Amino acid sequence: MLKKLSLPPAKKTARWLMFSGGRLLVDPQTQRPPVTHWSALSALHHHHDAIFQLMPLQNEQHHDDLLIIDLGNESIDALPFESASLRSVLMASPEDFGIISRAWQYTHFYRTHRYCGACGMPTAKVDWEVALHCHHCGHRVYPRVSPCVIMAIYKDNQILLAQGVRHKESGMFSTLAGFVESGESLEQAVHREVKEEVGVELSSVEYFGSQPWPFPHSLMVGYIAEYSHGEIKIDEKEIIQAQWFNLDELPTIPPSFSIAGQLIAAVKNRQQKTL
Repeated sequence: MLKKLSLPPAKKTARWLMFSGGRLLVDPQTQRPPVTHWSALSALHHHHDAIFQLMPLQNEQHHDDLLIIDLGNESIDALPFESASLRSVLMASPEDFGIISRAWQYTHFYRTHRYCGACGMPTAKVDWEVALHCHHCGHRVYPRVSPCVIMAIYKDNQILLAQGVRHKESGMFSTLAGFVESGESLEQAVHREVKEEVGVELSSVEYFGSQPWPFPHSLMVGYIAEYSHGEIKIDEKEIIQAQWFNLDELPTIPPSFSIAGQLIAAVKNRQQKTL
């Protein structure tokens, strides 16, 4: 949840999540969102009426208040911070993954729903929930969450990994993933995406877990799937190559804090126990 602040305490420190364009301002020493107090951010005082506090989720603990400012496309050269891509910050500081993910998804929601999708009139923020309301026609919208399935496919002591277009330069291989279509169950999406992307069939699909993914508003729902039959035939649109890898001879894979990395580790642990 978000809490609207009229003005933060001038002397109390907080962790500031400041978005400029699609990037985040970070402390150049830590490469994390800076911890400072409002009085030190004089260049941002014209944003004093657009500060939101990000409230912790259940079982989350933070030593500092988490405050969000959306700078739009404004660049603040007077501040002693660096501008970094969301992906680079999240990869470098997984401990901040949850707060940065949520802060960006809320920011992206407010940016992209300033006008009513039903009548085109300006929308207004709702005080008591994260929503935007059109007072002209009564239409109300909430942050968009786009469910995606992500699956680790195994057979014997092997796992099927693919290299997407975006990872051509890095050489990274990862699990398959794709958006859930309208009217489709999560399990149906798993079977369809696997068939479309690599052409193989599955014999079983088992739920693993989920992870929010802020690019820009996905919810990754993970599955472990057992291979049934079929030869690999890639779609050649989003995937450059796909192949079976021995679990003890893996290529470059996603970091362990990502659900893709967790799925690969889970398959590896599972198969080691059966040998």
